Amino acid sequence: MISEEQQKKDERYMRMALEEAHSAYEAGEIPIGAIVVCKDRVVSRAHNLTETLCDVTAHAEMQAITSAANTLGGKYLTDCTLYVTVEPCTMCAGAIGWAQIPRIVYGAADEKRGFHEYAPKAMHPKATVTGGVLEEECRLLMQDFFKSRR
Repeated sequence: MISEEQQKKDERYMRMALEEAHSAYEAGEIPIGAIVVCKDRVVSRAHNLTETLCDVTAHAEMQAITSAANTLGGKYLTDCTLYVTVEPCTMCAGAIGWAQIPRIVYGAADEKRGFHEYAPKAMHPKATVTGGVLEEECRLLMQDFFKSRR
């Protein structure tokens, strides 16, 4: 069970991830944002850049992991928590696992591409995953984006 204090922190950091998602939306990217927090300090912020970089691997989580590793000076993010507005895909879950991130917090589930469906064991075996933080806000942003595209 997550403490009330932890829930408040999770919501505060998810709001930062949502700010990144809004930046992605404004840039014409699928609106997913990610934040990496290490010992209560934000060490990276990122959003999808797949269109901007013409790179299918430029997901928010991948960008955030790379930035956090550069900031902290190492590839393992064992003292970090990743906050992401949408459930990570299989590719991102694999990278999260390789980075050994012990805690992952996401907003909206991804029924079509989320790791739970396709790669439930991709994360590090000791990692904890918390879903549904500010779920409605995260989900609505995605829905609005795709409605505007149709």
